[in-house]
Amino acid sequence: LEAKELWEQFHKRGTEMVITKSGRRMFPPFKVRCTGLDKKAKYILLMDIVAADDCRYKFHNSRWMVAGKADPEMPKRMYIHPDSPATGEQWMSKVVTFHKLKLTNNISDKHGFTILNSMHKYQPRFHIVRANDILKLPYSTFRTYVFPETEFIAVTAYQNDKVRRLR
Repeated sequence: LEAKELWEQFHKRGTEMVITKSGRRMFPPFKVRCTGLDKKAKYILLMDIVAADDCRYKFHNSRWMVAGKADPEMPKRMYIHPDSPATGEQWMSKVVTFHKLKLTNNISDKHGFTILNSMHKYQPRFHIVRANDILKLPYSTFRTYVFPETEFIAVTAYQNDKVRRLR
């Protein structure tokens, strides 16, 4: 995970990600550096964002607290990195950034954005799939990486001043 220190600073304060109807990019941005891939093999890099628990939250007395059961989740969308598929050598030669991934609360989104519920906690997951073709994705070998410090609560506006100031 690139900018791990920044993610950790946000995590300490309780990371909030703003989601909008029109879609909003993540901040801090999700960036990774890949190592140990087969230089000649092709890989598809993906990201998805899953519910971290089954709770709904509220910001009360300057802190997040459980406010009941989670709303039903929207069908999860995988975000395929636009450079996929590429060789291990290509992926390892640069920082891989997921800056085009956008978060929305629009349940009828037609842009392929990741649909999230406001006031719910989420965990981004990063997947490396050894495959030279998107159609082979379901049958391919993959590894999933979870960085606990990237967990966040989806909000339509920042609730926590400490997070707003850090941003």
